[in-house]
Amino acid sequence: MTNAVAKVETLHFPHRHLLTVEGLGVQEIHFLLDLADRFADENRQAGKRHDVLRGRTLINLFFENSTRTQASFEMAGKRLGADVMNMSVATSSVQKGETLIDTAVTLNAMRPDLIVVRHHAAGAVELLSQKVDCSVINAGDGSHQHPTQALLDALTIRRAKGRIEGLTVAICGDILHSRVARSNIILLNTLGARVRLAAPSTLLPAAPERLGAEVFTDMWKAVEGADVVMMLRLQRERMEGSYVPSVREYFHFFGLDHEKLARAKPDAIVMHPGPMNRGVEIASAVADHSSSVIREQVEMGVAARMAVLDALARNLTKR
Repeated sequence: MTNAVAKVETLHFPHRHLLTVEGLGVQEIHFLLDLADRFADENRQAGKRHDVLRGRTLINLFFENSTRTQASFEMAGKRLGADVMNMSVATSSVQKGETLIDTAVTLNAMRPDLIVVRHHAAGAVELLSQKVDCSVINAGDGSHQHPTQALLDALTIRRAKGRIEGLTVAICGDILHSRVARSNIILLNTLGARVRLAAPSTLLPAAPERLGAEVFTDMWKAVEGADVVMMLRLQRERMEGSYVPSVREYFHFFGLDHEKLARAKPDAIVMHPGPMNRGVEIASAVADHSSSVIREQVEMGVAARMAVLDALARNLTKR
């Protein structure tokens, strides 16, 4: 066992749930990133299976449609040896009028060990966590938080750049509706990055300076000298009314093309949490460019979620 692996094994993550990145300390974040870094390397080897969660049950409870996140958690759980159940809410009793608390009580009676929850309402995952005896992981609640996305993004940045502290990260696009943006701002600030936000005024929250980042309504200025340019999806399904005049105009001013990217540092990396709207928030030529680490984000998603499952499982009592 190497010194790095030994260090990861001896550290501890003293939390029962992962509902938000807010409140996580630098050492706790690095513990998860170091653990995920190890899993990322091991996932590239032939033997990918572990028995960390052998005998444990993981339920993926998604009240919103998801491809990447749900598949990522399913693969993470299976690679750690868990019994994984994906609960399809569209065909469940929720559609028949069952409340969230009823669902929580029902699932708790099945005695799962970990539940991964995605819900369209902010705060719903925390409410559910109060009604169950197992560990709960927030896979996205409304426009509030998406902690594992922030962790996988940080892991991707650290593997590409060797560090996070001191880097300038420009997060551009639909800040108002983005749980990804909120989680990333908190986590990256905690790790010492300089965070910039770029969006039209209609897609910025009230008092955006409270988020702890520099705020720009001119994307050209926001990406100037940036080490990382992180694009966000235009979340039209969360919009009530018109927030942008047209998709064409939005792309002209806030879509990432090679002209805007040229303002960033020559070795800047491009990120996107997916799914991408090509020609809306990012040009295909940029998404597929060598500077893009979007595919790496998908790969790191499995490793980061394995780390979270592993860390929380260490605190589970034997039942």
